[in-house]
Amino acid sequence: MDEQAEQRRKKVQKLRERGLNPYANDFCPSHLSAEVLAAHQGQSDPELEACPTRYRIAGRVMALRSFGKAAFIKVADRAGLLQAYLARDLLGEEYEVFRECADVGDIVGVEGPVMRTRTGELSIKASRFRILTKNIRPLPEKWHGLADVEIRYRQRYLDLVANPEVRRTFELRARLVAGIRRFLDERGYLEV
Repeated sequence: MDEQAEQRRKKVQKLRERGLNPYANDFCPSHLSAEVLAAHQGQSDPELEACPTRYRIAGRVMALRSFGKAAFIKVADRAGLLQAYLARDLLGEEYEVFRECADVGDIVGVEGPVMRTRTGELSIKASRFRILTKNIRPLPEKWHGLADVEIRYRQRYLDLVANPEVRRTFELRARLVAGIRRFLDERGYLEV
């Protein structure tokens, strides 16, 4: 793990040498992944090509498949998972930054229109790509890294990243607690 962390620190340095901030905070997403998927779910390829909307999504890279001049990444935000297609001929220098510096676990921003891949998956065809937060520590392996219940409880942040069901449970719990607080507050109760 220390070797991977060291390699990722070198990638942070590469980003800085290129004049890029490896921890940028100026990217504003326009939509969540679930909104993009819902807006285009039943559309045909010609309808997708005719759609003028350009989407800006941001999230954590959960999977990365590179094929030389093109790559696919799965980007997870708080609403779900969406694939992005990155191509050297569309991104130019930004593709080289991706190829040299991006890893699973990084938080990225992607901008572009929607498309459907050959396998039929709705994707963002990236015309812009940025690494927003370079992750130093690799994510745990989903099945092996978080099997120990003690580790899951002590490192909740990792459990929330690796296990969407745990995240949904915490979201539900937060809404439930907020509803109970609102109910009691409306009736004049004081929380102590």
